[in-house]
Amino acid sequence: MTRTAPPLAVRAARRSAAAAVVLLTVLLLLMVVRLPWSGDLGMHGAVLERLRADLLHPGNPLVDEDTDSPYYSPWTVALALVATVGGWSTFAVLRLAALAGLVLLGTGTAAFVRTFTRRRAAVPLALLCVLLLYGVRLFAWSGVPGLTSLCLTLAYPSTFALGLALHLWALLRRALAGAWGLAGFLALGALLAGVLLCHQFTGAVAVLGAVAVLLGARPWPGKVVRRRVAAGAAVALALPLCWPYYPFLALAGGGGLDAIHRPLYGHLAQKFCLTGLGVVALAARLRRDRRDPLGLLFALSAAVFAAGWVSGHYAWGRVLPAVLLSAQLALAVEVAEAAARGAGARRWLPAVVTGAALLAGAWTQAGVLSYVLRKDAVPPGLRDVPAVALWPRFGWAAAKVPKRATVMTDDYYALRTLPAYGPYTVAPAYPDAFLPDEKRRREATRRYFAPATTRAERLGILKEYGVRWVLQKNGGTGLAPGDPALRAAARGPGGFSLLEVVDR
Repeated sequence: MTRTAPPLAVRAARRSAAAAVVLLTVLLLLMVVRLPWSGDLGMHGAVLERLRADLLHPGNPLVDEDTDSPYYSPWTVALALVATVGGWSTFAVLRLAALAGLVLLGTGTAAFVRTFTRRRAAVPLALLCVLLLYGVRLFAWSGVPGLTSLCLTLAYPSTFALGLALHLWALLRRALAGAWGLAGFLALGALLAGVLLCHQFTGAVAVLGAVAVLLGARPWPGKVVRRRVAAGAAVALALPLCWPYYPFLALAGGGGLDAIHRPLYGHLAQKFCLTGLGVVALAARLRRDRRDPLGLLFALSAAVFAAGWVSGHYAWGRVLPAVLLSAQLALAVEVAEAAARGAGARRWLPAVVTGAALLAGAWTQAGVLSYVLRKDAVPPGLRDVPAVALWPRFGWAAAKVPKRATVMTDDYYALRTLPAYGPYTVAPAYPDAFLPDEKRRREATRRYFAPATTRAERLGILKEYGVRWVLQKNGGTGLAPGDPALRAAARGPGGFSLLEVVDR
């Protein structure tokens, strides 16, 4: 009886993990349909709007200027083509992007994990770790595949690119083990180039992972294979340099991104304490093999992350997904192996501890149920669990404003939402390395809504930027709604008014 109990427990745990993955998959599929609005969804909608209007010369995605933009990637161009050919709306195509990102992320995780172990429990456990094993404080950021983050970023290019990166690492491990020919390594180079172009920060994660896989290859690649790897690397560099929508190397300047990435370094213990179990698993792997690819990926990415903090280059913190993934996947592999080969406590204790951590992570992120369920449909015990608040939508205003018309607004959410429907704003919502008058546009917006600004100055600003619409809070600063230069067009929730400029 004593001998048969552990295998039965292991099988039950495996079935429980598989069932949990199915439930989370259903939840994420509901997110694909719901498409919760928070963060950069408006930017990605705006990119599709511009590409649909002019595929070859889309211009700036947020303001009415003819500039390059790194958001015009092979993935967004392909989505725009699908929208044009199929006659689909921008938000329908964003749902398609979300579905593609979800499929790629899931299959990529499975493919990469299978290069380390063939244990059946490893893949579902890895998926659960990637979704739930973070901390006791909510955290959502583009490129980080935690459940809360993923619910809000499924349609982002970062999700699609991370799925590609995981497939790249899996294929590279197989290529090195099987001594693929030159064509195979050139194809891997093209795949890496695609990741770099689709989402540059995830491209950095992909590069670190590829380096870790190369340094951890056993046996060490021979001269012929190293030459093929170099040829693939040359393709990965050359293709981005040839991309016509923006100069890839110009992104090295940073474009003022460090300030907005500083929050990545706050409250690290609370946001990622549960991932510490993965660090223990990494230490065990490195004791057995100092060139373990997961251990090397953790070391490389953690070094870059720490260097970003020390140097003040906080944008380097975007390698965080590599830090987290290496620990999460290492834990899944180690627990699956222990359950299959261990004896006594060595067999079941890692699974029990990991299960408890996953439950804690699930409880922390259970607030995402509110994104797809009415409050009365959420289980009573989960109704008060915190969730990242969703953003207000401005479809009511966009219904009045023609596409490619310019709107003056200083509202945080409107700046990040309206362009998804087709209009431009005077000031861009995000730092833009390719927009030369970015600071001037921000200053013009500030001056327009400053209480001391005269009517003549405000009218001059509207004329300078070709503004035909103003979105502002009722009772706020700016031209009064009764001004003869304006005509009331619509009122919306939150105390907003949309005004049409009729006399400049």
